[in-house]
Amino acid sequence: MALIEYDSYKQKLRELGPELEKLAAALDIESAKQEAARLEDETAQDGFWNDLERSQKVQMRLKQLQNKIQRQEKLVSSWEDLTTLCEMGQEEDDADILEELKTEFAQLEEKVEETRMTTLLSGEYDNSNAILQFHAGAGGTEAQDWAQMLYRMYTRWAERHGFVYKILDYEEGDEAGIKSAAISIEGENAYGLLKSENGVHRLVRVSPFDANARRQTSFAAIEVMPELENDDSIEIREEDIEMQVYRASGAGGQHVNKTSSAVRLTHKPTGIVVASQQERSQFQNKDNCMKMLRAKLLELKAQQHAEKISDIKGVQLKIEWGSQIRSYVFMPYQMVKDTRTGYETGNIDNVMDGDLDGFLNAYLTQLATGELKK
Repeated sequence: MALIEYDSYKQKLRELGPELEKLAAALDIESAKQEAARLEDETAQDGFWNDLERSQKVQMRLKQLQNKIQRQEKLVSSWEDLTTLCEMGQEEDDADILEELKTEFAQLEEKVEETRMTTLLSGEYDNSNAILQFHAGAGGTEAQDWAQMLYRMYTRWAERHGFVYKILDYEEGDEAGIKSAAISIEGENAYGLLKSENGVHRLVRVSPFDANARRQTSFAAIEVMPELENDDSIEIREEDIEMQVYRASGAGGQHVNKTSSAVRLTHKPTGIVVASQQERSQFQNKDNCMKMLRAKLLELKAQQHAEKISDIKGVQLKIEWGSQIRSYVFMPYQMVKDTRTGYETGNIDNVMDGDLDGFLNAYLTQLATGELKK
């Protein structure tokens, strides 16, 4: 029996070899190696650190390229090791090696799929960091608790992928959860991978806040935007901004109530409001606000194909029944289903713990093939 299974895995590994070569070509690994070598030479030049802004950008780009190359090399190395393991186990007809082979092959397939997902990213801002904003829908504590559950889900997703997240704004709920929050997620292709998550998320469960244990439906909205340092197509005039400074509160540490360092910016032409309270410095909070404002204006511009900022009108996201992109059902059965792609899973605990790649992959695949439901 074991020999038959070994034959099966031998065939799977044989078929995976050409797939890894196609993946390397799609990722343009050779060009990445050439660019990385050129940037490494630049970092070794005298005076490299004299221009701090340029040197930081070079270092960041070099790290992205090195990570991309190392990920591909690791896949190939794992494939070679498993091929050797398979041959060795088959020769010895070893059942223990077969179990090891099964486990490691499943892990390799998962990593190949993750890497394949990045080849579907071709948008202008897909390789940018992402800004996520969370908004609780109507329904008080129940909706605010749901918003915090989503907040945890995406921060866990970031951790699973080795991305770094930073809290930009955090407003706690009255009794539990959060009214709203904003985070930046830093990592290669963060925005491209997460752009599908923009929209309303619906929860069905027995409410822990209801003494009668009735089933409730709650809504929360997530906005996903690329983080942009500067973009010439987005002009923000100083006279169009109204700035308010206030004392921070919430998950910001002991310093937050000592000074009026929190910043709220209102963009008068569009009515967009952004806030940041997590930094100690008013200047840093204003910088965070400007990043969020720039991202929101870019999003609106893309939606409406506007030529100038003055042409942009705000779009209000309705956080209610019928507008959801995904439903999370805890009772009477367990199911998470995306209404656009049709992708679903019954493993709701894994999803709430940040296992979102199935949803992200389904969206990107259907987007690339033109099959995405409108």
